Amino acid sequence: MRGVTALAVPVFRALPWRVLGASAVAGLLLAGLPRLLGLNAWWALFLLRGAVLAFALGLAFVLDDPARHTTAPVPTRRWIRHALRAALVAPAAGVWWAGAVLLVPGSLRPPLADITLEAGAVFAVALAVAAAAVHRTDEPAPGTLVAAVLLASAALTPLLLPDDWALFVSVTDERWGAAHDRWAMVLAGAVVVWGVCGAEPVRRRRLRAAF
Repeated sequence: MRGVTALAVPVFRALPWRVLGASAVAGLLLAGLPRLLGLNAWWALFLLRGAVLAFALGLAFVLDDPARHTTAPVPTRRWIRHALRAALVAPAAGVWWAGAVLLVPGSLRPPLADITLEAGAVFAVALAVAAAAVHRTDEPAPGTLVAAVLLASAALTPLLLPDDWALFVSVTDERWGAAHDRWAMVLAGAVVVWGVCGAEPVRRRRLRAAF
């Protein structure tokens, strides 16, 4: 715990707050458009999902660490360092999500629990893909690649998924409940991937042990 406490301040300073801030502002602008332009419920849901994606693109950079190769030998395990970064960002993400939801007029707002599940799943996927990039490559700042993967996935998933596995459905669609059961599976899968990718690669551990 002392090591984690000692890491908290430098990790907080190293987080990509400018990127997160830009993605947060972009997301809030999207979420607020229905109120500004008098759009209907379909557009409100579509733009709120767009806001979630915008913020997730910022989260894609959370695990970027330009000093990665310098800090790799520290005794604190990678999954703890990743969890610390996520924990430091979580309060800001929570405040942002509350603001995004409140910007949507109450009469147009989708069911809060369901849309929050969607947001949580997308955010978890962003962190999981970032963790996989860190785990599988030596790139210290894979955020740009992760963001590109997220954008491509957001564009292709609605086109490639069969109707029986649709995720992006409207509130009035009879598949809404089933779609959110699948969103729960996406969230659980992303958490598992993130946890698995938080481990140090076996080969790297052996090399350290050898020296």
